[in-house]
Amino acid sequence: MGGKRALERKVLFTASTYSHIVNFHLPYLRWFQEQGWRVHVGCGGERREIPWADEVIDLPLEKSMASIGNWSAARALRERMRSEGYGLICTHTALASFFTRYAARGLRERPLVANMVHGYLFDDGTPWVKRRILLGAEQLAAKETDLVVTMNAWDYGAAERYKLGRRVVHIPGVGVDYSRLEESACGAEAVRRAHGIREDAFVILYGAEFSKRKNQSVLIRALAELPEEAVLVLAGEGAEQSACRRLAQELGVEGRVVFPGQVKGMGAWYAAADAAASASRSEGLPFNVMEAQHMGLAAVASDVKGHRDLIEDGETGLLYPYGDAGACAACLRALMDDPALRARLGRNARAASLQFDLHSVFPQVVAAYTSLLPTQSPIPV
Repeated sequence: MGGKRALERKVLFTASTYSHIVNFHLPYLRWFQEQGWRVHVGCGGERREIPWADEVIDLPLEKSMASIGNWSAARALRERMRSEGYGLICTHTALASFFTRYAARGLRERPLVANMVHGYLFDDGTPWVKRRILLGAEQLAAKETDLVVTMNAWDYGAAERYKLGRRVVHIPGVGVDYSRLEESACGAEAVRRAHGIREDAFVILYGAEFSKRKNQSVLIRALAELPEEAVLVLAGEGAEQSACRRLAQELGVEGRVVFPGQVKGMGAWYAAADAAASASRSEGLPFNVMEAQHMGLAAVASDVKGHRDLIEDGETGLLYPYGDAGACAACLRALMDDPALRARLGRNARAASLQFDLHSVFPQVVAAYTSLLPTQSPIPV
């Protein structure tokens, strides 16, 4: 750490979007408050109320790395670090974590910094130039990273191999509150009826932001190879939704693709589904797969990091080569044709999902954060 000033009971959480904080980190904001810390949160995107935050800092973060807004956000964060005397910074998401750590560079009294990696945006399959840029950014920020917290095996190995922080630990995600799913699980028949899904349909569910990385188009192409009773539900919103709608029309399957938009309380949709699917290019440790598994669904997913950490092929789900719509269709067809296989995978998946429950993971995350604090720290832990 850069300075000698005693740590203060202030923690700063940063992320690229408000929704990321709201969806994944509220239990940890609450814990810090209950331990006597003042909790500040800095994030961008559409504003949302953030419980358990004493102060919220609106950051002009934008997806383009070179955007002027991002450098403005870094300057604002740097001034905050100087004036507030944070004892700890917990940073999340690739964009926000880079600019948060960039803001901390060279500070004489630098806060301790924990970078929680929700999936590095590179892996062994990333084109060399892009990989070099993204890895280079992480290496540049490594000197300001006291702790790296990873969620999947590949990221853990990369953080260790390239020394992307002073210390690296591995945890099974941030924890999923499965009770919220179970509370909203009733109403499966109602959501089917509301969206015109017939009773004998085989419903395949994928809930994710519409983006190139999430790659919903692979599932639409796979659907075109499946029997008429197969219906694909793509829950979520995002930049690629219009392109997906056009693709469904081009392939003649628009009547079998449901776009329910952003769904609050996915439990009813999981209960209404017969299988889950994912086509992502890469993941950290995806909630949508863990939730589907907990609800007893067999999942068909691309064979990429994050998915491999959740799915043992043939035991808790089925994996197919990334981007291969034909292979994806074959896996889904196997589940359609073999109810016994589907049931076995679903049972095994539910049992495996328990290790990712919030009650199990929460103390591991708190232990990782507080492991940064000096033994004689006056901050209660």
